[in-house]
Order: sequence, then structure tokens, then C-alpha cells
Amino acid sequence: MAITSLELKQANARAKALKASTPAATSAYFDRKSGNIIVTLSSGVGIFFSPKDAQGLEDGSAAQLSEIEITSSGFGLHFPKLDADLYVPAILEGFLGSRAWMASRLGAEGGKSRTKAKVAAARANGSLGGRPRKVAAR
Repeated sequence: MAITSLELKQANARAKALKASTPAATSAYFDRKSGNIIVTLSSGVGIFFSPKDAQGLEDGSAAQLSEIEITSSGFGLHFPKLDADLYVPAILEGFLGSRAWMASRLGAEGGKSRTKAKVAAARANGSLGGRPRKVAAR
């Protein structure tokens, strides 16, 4: 599918507006001491996050995380040894992965919670025989 000249003009206009309103990455590195990725933005603000909280980086070694490339726009961080990419505007909004990945992480964390109410509900469910067994469709 070919891109029309109108679509190209519209995309360039969106990129120009984004560049004017959103800080871009000017430097990024993995800090071995803290275990964080540290990004300096064009606004002078620095941000950091744990690779364990970012899609594609969670299992990366220090050697793999140490090589970070910044795209020419400054909106992308590429980790070539992991073949992983992060989008700086999304990071600024608190998103370190796709919606599905973020939802799975949130669900996993919620499943680990051990409130008194959850323990009581699990105990009550267990006394009723637990979850019903799945029946295979024939």
C-alpha cells in the first residue's frame, strides 16, 4: 500500500507538532550501580526507570542494556543487543510497553496481592470445592 502525498504531509505536520510540544531524548545510559536506565531530555529534565518495568528490557543483562541508541528525532530509544525499542513520549506518560503487556503486568501484580478479603474469599471458594473443572468440548 503506497502512501499518498497528502498522508505524507499530514504525518510531517504531526511530527512537527510533536517535536514542538514534547521533549526529546538527548542522552541515555544504563547506570550499573542503580540498575536504572537514565534519560536526559531536551528540556534539561532527567528521567529514570528500571529495565524490569519496560517491555523487552526486563530480562536484559547489564551488557545488553549498556548499549542504547537514540533515534534522530530523539523520540525513540533502541537497545540493539535486545532488539527492543521504547517510545520517549509514551515513557513520559508512564507507559513502558504495549497496552496488552502493561495490562498483563498489572494483572500479575494484582494476582499477587494478599489482602485479608482475598484470603477469606479464596478459603470460602475452596470450601465449596474450588473452581469447577473445565469440560472438554466434544
